[in-house]
Formats: sequence, C-alpha cells, structure tokens
Amino acid sequence: MRFLDSAKIFIRSGDGGAGACSFRREKFIEFGGPDGGDGGRGGDVVAVADADLNTLIDYRYTQHFKAQRGGHGMGRERTGKSGRSIELKLPVGTQILADDHETLIADLAEPGARVVLARGGDGGFGNARFRTSTNRAPRRSDPGWPGEERWIWLELKLLADAGLVGLPNAGKSTFLAAISRARPKTGDYPFTTLEPSLGAVEVDDDRFVVADIPGLIEGAHEGAGLGDRFLGHVERCAALIHLVDGTQEDVGLAYRTIRRELEAHGRGLANKPELVCLNKIDALDEATAAARRSELEAVCGASVRPVSGVAGTGVTGLMREVAAIVRRRRFEAGAPHRAVEHG
Repeated sequence: MRFLDSAKIFIRSGDGGAGACSFRREKFIEFGGPDGGDGGRGGDVVAVADADLNTLIDYRYTQHFKAQRGGHGMGRERTGKSGRSIELKLPVGTQILADDHETLIADLAEPGARVVLARGGDGGFGNARFRTSTNRAPRRSDPGWPGEERWIWLELKLLADAGLVGLPNAGKSTFLAAISRARPKTGDYPFTTLEPSLGAVEVDDDRFVVADIPGLIEGAHEGAGLGDRFLGHVERCAALIHLVDGTQEDVGLAYRTIRRELEAHGRGLANKPELVCLNKIDALDEATAAARRSELEAVCGASVRPVSGVAGTGVTGLMREVAAIVRRRRFEAGAPHRAVEHG
C-alpha cells in the first residue's frame, strides 16, 4: 500500500427537506385542517479516527463527499426521513485544516475520536406548525435549510514518541531496524528511505514508538531533495535522535545542515530535546572516532553519544535516555499511560 500523508477533499452536508402544505381530507370529517409535516434533517459529514488505517490513500482518487439530503414532509403530519450521514475514516494522527492550509479545524489524536465537519441543514416546517386560533388554515410551509460545504486539507502526522533525523545515508533506517522489529529498506545510496517508517522499541520495562523520516539535505525547506514535507511527522515527538554519519569528513557541517533545516521548518522542532549521536563508529578506529566526537561536541555544544546500528554499540543506553524523556513529557501532559507503556 502506498503511503500518502496529504490530501485535499470537498465535503458537503445534506440539505434539509421541505415542509409540506397539506390539508386533511377524510369522509365525515368536515373541518380537517392543516396536516403538513416537517421536512427531514440533512445528513452530517463526520470524521472518525480509525486505528486500523495508516495512510490517506483512500482520498487520492475520491475527493468529493456529500451527505444525503433530508426527505420532504408529507400529509398526515408525517415528518420527512432524515438524510444519511457519511463518515470519513481517517488514520489516527490526522489533522484537518481549512482551505487556507493553516487554520486547524480538528486533530484526531485518539482512536475513535469523532468530529462533525459539516452539519446537515434543518428541515423546513410544514403548514401544521403555523396553525393558530386566528389562522385555522395556513398555507405556509418552509423550505429546508441548506447544508454546509467546504474544501478541507487532511494532513497525517504520525504519532511517534521520538524521531530520527539526519542527512541521507546517516544510518537511520539501519538504526531503526536495530532498536525495533521494523524492517525498513536499507541501501548504500542517498534517499533509500522514501516514506516514514515506525518502529516499536522495548527497553527494560518501557515501550515507545520511534519514527524514521527520509533524510534531509541543505535547502530541504525550499524543496531540495525530498523537501521537508516529512518533518511534520516528528512534530509530535517528545525528542529527536540526531544521527550524524561518523565516516564522513566534516561531521560538524552535517550537524549544522540539519539544524538549519529544523529551524527553517519551525513549529517548535528546533526547540525539542535533541540527542546527538555519532553513528557508524564500528567503521572507525578509536583515534578517529574520538577526534570526530570531539569535533561534533564543539559544534553542537552538548554531549555526543557514540553509537552503531550495525554493531549495537551504545544503543541500549541511548534508548533508556529517550524513554526517560518520553515518560517525563507524557507525565507533564497528563497522559503518562500513552507515552511509555510499562510491562
């Protein structure tokens, strides 16, 4: 199944049915009076978070969604049938934005969450509603109220507790495979990863989710390479794991390149807790590894963790640090049970 994380769709709720103008006509009933029923209510358009979905591919080719209009009222004070609502099943983590692609309408962050995006119009009154002591035979009936319509954007942001960032070929996919049961595609060429991957990590008694996004290059915020469109998937993360390829000559430049892209993207990514790691140390001798670690620490101004996804060096300790950050963030948010599950 192809991964799709953005879609623009048109929605329209149902119009309300018209009220009826009718008079009772029965044998032996001389003064029957008005008996026109009300129109039925139009159907709603409802968004539902479905835990079984992980892509917006269903909205790639079908882009117009319209609920059923309400039925018209009938004689004998019969109310028209309500229009059938439609449900848009969306992956958990989907944000629904207005047509301007900026205004947030809803954020489906919990499985089963339901949001009414467009309410159906009310049905019109039949003439039985307008009967009074002075107007015994009203001939007035109202049309139904129109439904709502709009264009909206669907933006999927993966619900991960930590995110892997770095240049292409920094070893992110290999690292994700080393810390979880995820098996993303790996290769010795840039942009091996073309779509985000999720992996469930277990360390000691803690379990959390790590997201691997396609690598960034200089100018990604302007559309270079794969661009920065996938950075939205780590906006919800409690921490960023910044992997720097230790086998390249200028590790400081690699670090600064990614930091510039995070800052250019905005939305708080540059302010998230960051764990800087010198990856692929299994391919370096001790002296080279020490020199490049020192160089990287001077650039980032923080402690650098030497790790290797292939050899497993430093992986457990790093995951314990991530678990502590995730646990603290979820506790501060008042939902500790969602962040790090305890076995």
